[in-house]
Amino acid sequence: MRWLDFSVAVLGLLFLSPLLLVLACLVKLTSPGPVFYRPLRVGQGGRLFRLNKFRTMVPDAERLGPGITGHRDARVTGVGRWLRRWKLDELPQLLNVLAGEMALVGPRPEDPRYVEYYRPEHAAVLSVRPGITGAASLVYRNEEEALTTRNWEQEYIARLLPAKLLIELEYLGRRNAWTDLKLVFETLGAIQAAPGSTRKKAQPVHPRLAPSDREKRASLADRI
Repeated sequence: MRWLDFSVAVLGLLFLSPLLLVLACLVKLTSPGPVFYRPLRVGQGGRLFRLNKFRTMVPDAERLGPGITGHRDARVTGVGRWLRRWKLDELPQLLNVLAGEMALVGPRPEDPRYVEYYRPEHAAVLSVRPGITGAASLVYRNEEEALTTRNWEQEYIARLLPAKLLIELEYLGRRNAWTDLKLVFETLGAIQAAPGSTRKKAQPVHPRLAPSDREKRASLADRI
């Protein structure tokens, strides 16, 4: 599938280049700091690489808070919130796909500080190239909306991270070209629906979930 990822990345960058230029200008003109945010992420085989994203937060945001963002995080800029809603900040990751560091579909690349919490049974998640979209990122596409407690980093480590890894492991166990293609279209559909239904989409991952919701998430992942 590497040839397909490479071809889509090339075509995507060529086709989207005018949009990417406009977005870059928006980021630069509306807040001080660089256009791109390039954090370290863990890739296939545990190798570190620089993830490419449009910057959606204030400069030095990682020094001002956790490595993840929570609901109504004050570090997110106005334009950044809009980019995140439409997932447009992820488009520069086509460069990572071009470089072979990522695929179109795969587990989302995690911050090294949170990979430290992986258990031995999670090793399969790091055996494949991370993706721009993945099974867990689709189920938890409004992750920030779920992290509403004061200490959202601990909430992420204790609750969301294990659930996301479970979904990815289940998906990898039955992954094929068809399921990857279906997941891409599911992601595009979710993005299209996002502006009018952000809060509603966040409800399945609310901190006060009933125990049975774990099975509901697994069932949703099975349909991807």
